[in-house]
Amino acid sequence: MLLSVLFLGYLMLPGYSFPNPPPDAVQSMEGADTETSLRRGYFTDYNREQVLDYYQNQINKSSFLNLPMPTLRLNYPPEDAQTLIRDQTHSVYLQEFVHPLRESVYVNGFRYESEDGTWYKGVHYYQKIIIRFVPSGYLPRLVVGFFIMLSIALLYREAKTITKYD
Repeated sequence: MLLSVLFLGYLMLPGYSFPNPPPDAVQSMEGADTETSLRRGYFTDYNREQVLDYYQNQINKSSFLNLPMPTLRLNYPPEDAQTLIRDQTHSVYLQEFVHPLRESVYVNGFRYESEDGTWYKGVHYYQKIIIRFVPSGYLPRLVVGFFIMLSIALLYREAKTITKYD
């Protein structure tokens, strides 16, 4: 019972808003980076590890009372960026930070291999990152959570009847 209450409390925590960009990052105003409010592009001098650590630290805490949140860090092949981020997206790495049964944040990074690097409005940057935020609503979370708890209860009851006859 206590676990059910904690689980429902986790599902009812307020959702996150779009994560902040790294310090000194410049937001891209290119067409593909502004077509939806749930995807933004930034030019930055951070390297891959710095970008991923920055976003992991940002979403590891709950938006409610700064409590620690369970966060999964999933790594995808760069080719998946065209499906998960946007068609024709260039990618060197693609990672997803997931709060199970809640929201996700995709971090896609691209760095040109040439010495020219990435130029935006006459300024040189180490790489371009694209952040895609995938929020979830309360009602779907609670419905899925209810069916998970119901399934666990039914499986537990069934397991008890099976072991009774052994």
